[in-house]
Amino acid sequence: MPVAVILVILYAIYNPSESQYFPKCPFFALTGCKCPGCGSQRAIHYLLNFNIFNAIKENVLLVVAIPYLLFSISVDTTNKLTGKLSECRKILSGKKSIYIILFIIITFWIARNLIHC
Repeated sequence: MPVAVILVILYAIYNPSESQYFPKCPFFALTGCKCPGCGSQRAIHYLLNFNIFNAIKENVLLVVAIPYLLFSISVDTTNKLTGKLSECRKILSGKKSIYIILFIIITFWIARNLIHC
């Protein structure tokens, strides 16, 4: 947990696009095209600084996925899954959901490179 707190502080203070210490995307370096995660570090920086517009410009998929991820993590870390919470977990983690998420990621990857690559 302390590592996560340190990372949050670093991403809040430093903009990854203005610092050489943050990792760069190897896919982008090799191809010049963006992967689905490109811009995520900058988007996190902007979100931590309450600049939602720029976060969406950097990586809209990450911004949209954060509520889903936070809800999924909170459901998974709940010790006692009963009733509707158990059903939510099945829906969020089911095979169908995984395929839908994969489809969304691949579609986003193709679409952003049709525009930028």
